[in-house]
Amino acid sequence: MRLRPPTLFLPVLAIALLGGFLWTLPRAEAAEERQRIYLGIDSLAERDFDILAGKRVGLLTHPAGVNRNGRSTVDILAEAPQVALVALFGPEHGVYGDAAASEKVEDQIDRRTGLPVYSLYGDTRKPTPAMLEGIDVMVVDLQGIGARSYTYISAMKLAMEACFQNGVEFVVLDRPNPLGGLKIDGPIMETRWMSYVGDYRIPYVHGLTIGELARMLKEVPGWLDVEPAVRRQGSLTIVPMRGWYRWMRWPQTGLRWVPTSPNIPDLSAVLGYAMTGLGTQIGPFRHGIGTPYPFRLLSHPEYSPRRLAQVLEGLEIPGLSFRVTRYQQSSGQVTRGVYVVADNYRDLRPTALSFHLMALTCEWAAPRNPFAEASKAEQTLFNKHVGSTRWWRDLLTECPEVDVGAFLAFTAREAATFRDFSAQYYLYQ
Repeated sequence: MRLRPPTLFLPVLAIALLGGFLWTLPRAEAAEERQRIYLGIDSLAERDFDILAGKRVGLLTHPAGVNRNGRSTVDILAEAPQVALVALFGPEHGVYGDAAASEKVEDQIDRRTGLPVYSLYGDTRKPTPAMLEGIDVMVVDLQGIGARSYTYISAMKLAMEACFQNGVEFVVLDRPNPLGGLKIDGPIMETRWMSYVGDYRIPYVHGLTIGELARMLKEVPGWLDVEPAVRRQGSLTIVPMRGWYRWMRWPQTGLRWVPTSPNIPDLSAVLGYAMTGLGTQIGPFRHGIGTPYPFRLLSHPEYSPRRLAQVLEGLEIPGLSFRVTRYQQSSGQVTRGVYVVADNYRDLRPTALSFHLMALTCEWAAPRNPFAEASKAEQTLFNKHVGSTRWWRDLLTECPEVDVGAFLAFTAREAATFRDFSAQYYLYQ
């Protein structure tokens, strides 16, 4: 099959930023901006699916793969007369989004279309040549949450490798980064720790859309695990959004949020994932999974919510405050926890709270060191998420006096360097 060079359908963007965030715009202008958002699938439909015409199409997606009106991309492509949709591919949580985190998903038949659904979170995470047989082009429509350990971007990377290696065209339908395109934070993943929960050399909060990440995979040498000639010859087409700007977080798009996985039901959890996920992997802190506030409700078995909130407030973490909250468990029992409030998104560094939680874990367990006492498997998984040998060494050698401030200053410099590097691959202003 003849391979085409990458095509980037670049939208015409007008810079209308006075201060960079929606709340600086008059209300009428803000409403007008929201009405202009067209996702990649909307742009593809506007083009009458021209890049798919006459080709057999595979689709990697999940329930959050919808158009601006909430209609499933599966249904849109299945019903378009110009499109021959022949197979579906599902990432972690499955094409229906109902499998738990880390739960193996089996191949199945799609109940709506009758098409085969190949699981990329079962026996394999990379499409096999047998799965790609009879497919001319793979379309990707996956909604991420702006954090590198959320595995949909890894699913895209492995799918791109397989398609390039097997002569299958690759099309990415772009979608917003719900945290916006300006917030970059956290350590850059080191090569030694790269895995399915961190398969890119990017900060934990990366500030990129899935289309921009795809562009970097194609253009940055070494980011794809394929031969250089295969990468250069591989066919990538990115179908961009129209009307999205980097300053826009999800609420500013006017789009309805569709849960991306069972524990990310709403936008509160999206931001919470970046704020508390790393800080609760080792040690007794819990982040609210199983409560009405996943990733936002902190608790510690040895400290009352009131005391915990006092300690966290005393850290004076920019952009955050902490409120004791009551909620009812499924059993009917009323329980309390500490809700993480994002007061000022401009000043917020999303991952800062997690590193402070790790330092508190050290301090409150002294003279024990919970990080040194963790099992080898727990230590490895922790490092695959955090991605920093420097921080791991600090935790092992400097607990309980680990210097969070020095490390956050280091990651701020890393983030600034990455911002300069990644800007050349932006599709949006």
